[in-house]
Amino acid sequence: MSITTVSSREFNQDAGGAKRAAENGPVIITDRGRPSHVLLSFEAYRKLAGGGRSLLDVVAQDQDDDVEFDAPRLGDRIFRPVPFT
Repeated sequence: MSITTVSSREFNQDAGGAKRAAENGPVIITDRGRPSHVLLSFEAYRKLAGGGRSLLDVVAQDQDDDVEFDAPRLGDRIFRPVPFT
């Protein structure tokens, strides 16, 4: 993984080049010499943000994968007296 640094002017002139560079690692975009933004590939972002499949991904899938879900037991906590004061 390589880190690329470009100025905001360079980014504006060659956004495609910055996107290609982001496939190899983060691209730091500077504004007046100071880092201001980071460009990542979507896969790198997903890994950074948690990477798990979202509920939308699971619902939208084409194949019928079994999804295991064990609902927590509520026990007697669901029914309790309500205080009327």
